[in-house]
Amino acid sequence: MKKLFISAFFLLSVYSFAQEHFSGIGTSKRIGILNANFNPAELANLSSKMEINLFATSINVSNNKIGFSDLNSDENIEDLIFKGNEPVNLRFDVEVAGPGFAFRHKKWGFAISSKAYGKLNLVDVDANIGDAIANNGLNSLVNFTTLNGNYNQRLLGTTYGEIGLSAARSLWETDKYKLNGGATFKLLFPGSYANFGADQFEGTVNYIGGNAFLTNANASVNVAYSGNLGSSFSDFDSYADSVFGGLNGFAIDFGGTFTIKDEKDGYKFNSGISVRNIGSMTFKDENNSTTNYDLSIQGTESLDLSQFENVDSLQEVEQILVDSGFLTSTSSTKDFKVKLPTVLNAYADLQVIPTLYISVFLQQKLTDDANNDQITAQNVLTLTPRFSLKNFEVFAPLSQTEIAGFNAGIGFRAYGFFIGSGSAFTALINDSKQADFYIGYRLGLGKS
Repeated sequence: MKKLFISAFFLLSVYSFAQEHFSGIGTSKRIGILNANFNPAELANLSSKMEINLFATSINVSNNKIGFSDLNSDENIEDLIFKGNEPVNLRFDVEVAGPGFAFRHKKWGFAISSKAYGKLNLVDVDANIGDAIANNGLNSLVNFTTLNGNYNQRLLGTTYGEIGLSAARSLWETDKYKLNGGATFKLLFPGSYANFGADQFEGTVNYIGGNAFLTNANASVNVAYSGNLGSSFSDFDSYADSVFGGLNGFAIDFGGTFTIKDEKDGYKFNSGISVRNIGSMTFKDENNSTTNYDLSIQGTESLDLSQFENVDSLQEVEQILVDSGFLTSTSSTKDFKVKLPTVLNAYADLQVIPTLYISVFLQQKLTDDANNDQITAQNVLTLTPRFSLKNFEVFAPLSQTEIAGFNAGIGFRAYGFFIGSGSAFTALINDSKQADFYIGYRLGLGKS
């Protein structure tokens, strides 16, 4: 278990990237497949008659404990992240948009797209239990720590792929106004999944002779795994090798847009609202397992937490706990269903003067990250001023994220190529707890 924690923090320190994918470029005036990922209704506003997405990659990490200055300190990452009593939250997310094609015909817009996802998350992990496992209680000022977590603590990893089939139509249009509706139907290909959840975790950690022992403890525990992540949670290659599984899930996005036109510059105002990722997928594999347990350690009994020091898989964690005799199985199944992170997106892009635009973007999650069968999301609010010409844009997203707080970045677009970061400025000038990087290229064919 210690290696699981350290691996998560190692990914943070090496990749150090933010939470909203494609921050700033997602509301670009050059409307294409990337915009349609946020709202499928934008396909009826395609800037070119046809578009080919060659690639687009976004790597994001955010946390609520470690800033950039901490990475250069003499203290270990695992020491820093478990300081204090605030629960630890960390999100490491990779999104890769593969080949895609879109075209517009009269009032219609259509697209086919492909994506792959990888996630490693810590959700509300008690800093005291993390300190006991990773550091043998080095951050504790006394020889015992009381645990009283009235929430579900999760360690979650997953990979999956999707193929999207999208359609949009102009529902109402005049010389000045345009109203669109659209939807994307997603075919889901679950790859790997691993989840360790400890709900209502109460107990006492005693530090004796340099070791940590858990006593008087109760919790509802969920252990679930499928594919490579069950046997090697901390090996990053396990994520890369198991992105696309077999077709075993479906989801849908739907949305609408409202536009005030401008003959010269495309539009004076463009806005939209959408609901994304309504659906789920079923994981099936030879080593599939999901089991709910009751954890109970009473009286003079204790669990030596040093047993988890060299553990790097949930199967090993589960076996140690089962062998200890402190777990009682309450339910178990082989195949299991996992819900996608359903979110509400809303945005508006206003032309202040020709070539200068300001957009605001909101992402509000509609699901509960505490649920063991739930892939996580974050709430995000982004304000983006943008200098925009037909073939060139420069933009500076200013974001407030649920976990890492405020961040400022910069991005550029030249024709179909784009590159940017939602937190480059704050990473350089202050103690930011997130950073991100994205890059991509798409080819537009035919005049609008």
